[in-house]
Amino acid sequence: MLFMISMERTLILLKPDCVQRRLMGRVISRLEDKGLNFLAMKMLQVTPELARQHYVEHIDKPFYPALEGFITGSPILAAVVEGPEAIRVVREMLGATNGRNASPGTVRGDFSSSRQMNLVHASDGPEAAIREIDLYFSKAEVCNYEPTIRPWLRATDE
Repeated sequence: MLFMISMERTLILLKPDCVQRRLMGRVISRLEDKGLNFLAMKMLQVTPELARQHYVEHIDKPFYPALEGFITGSPILAAVVEGPEAIRVVREMLGATNGRNASPGTVRGDFSSSRQMNLVHASDGPEAAIREIDLYFSKAEVCNYEPTIRPWLRATDE
């Protein structure tokens, strides 16, 4: 019985605390070690306008001013990652949003003890991934390719 695993793309943001704590390479390595493919990556400074576009659903919440101050306070690294069920896989690898509740072995479980300073953002669903990728990357910035190691990462029917 054949079944196809859906290939997905997701946006990840290595947030200011990840950049400042010099954890970017460790997070990227974990995702690559899992077999996920990086299609785009760039470092940038999030502007208040981009923060409002990204976090539009939170603008009216009491915590939004602190969130905007945090995400605009230092450069971030934005990336597009692709793989089978990438959205779920990445979110599970990151762990619970609050680092104090994240399981050991997850990025947040190993490196975070904060709700807000939780190192990495990842899209929470397919629609969010499309919207968020489009906020941070043009079509021309996303490099579609098949890694030569692909046959050694998963079976041909996956």
